[in-house]
Amino acid sequence: MRKFLVVLDDSRECLNAMRFAAMRAAKTQGGVQILSIIPPDEFNHWIGVGDIMREEARERIVAHFEVFAKWMRDKQNVDPELIIREGEPLPEILSQVREDDEIGVLVLGAGTGKGGPGPLVTQLSRNAGTLPVPITIVPGEMSKERLEAIC
Repeated sequence: MRKFLVVLDDSRECLNAMRFAAMRAAKTQGGVQILSIIPPDEFNHWIGVGDIMREEARERIVAHFEVFAKWMRDKQNVDPELIIREGEPLPEILSQVREDDEIGVLVLGAGTGKGGPGPLVTQLSRNAGTLPVPITIVPGEMSKERLEAIC
């Protein structure tokens, strides 16, 4: 089964990327894999404190994932898979794509702020020619209705 890999983070544009991935998966009988990355600098504390912070980060990710997963199951009949990795975002995304042969498309949401589309979109676009899968970039300000119309 072809999977759409989408990155879960706290950005506003993440919502449109999730919607797009779920709608495309539903239309193509594919799957959705949701990747969340915990940056390593969050745990540069004493060992015990770092372990507690790591567990709290995982709990926040799972809670955030469950909101999207419920919508995907209820509205799109897609049961997403959650992957949590620790490290720097770009290498972890690339590793996930290379390690899972079923990933067919990487879906990213583009930010609309003054800082441009966001660091992941910028970095991955620069390396798009060497990626093993295509990237779909979903505009952060695209309406839900417009997304539904194009999917």
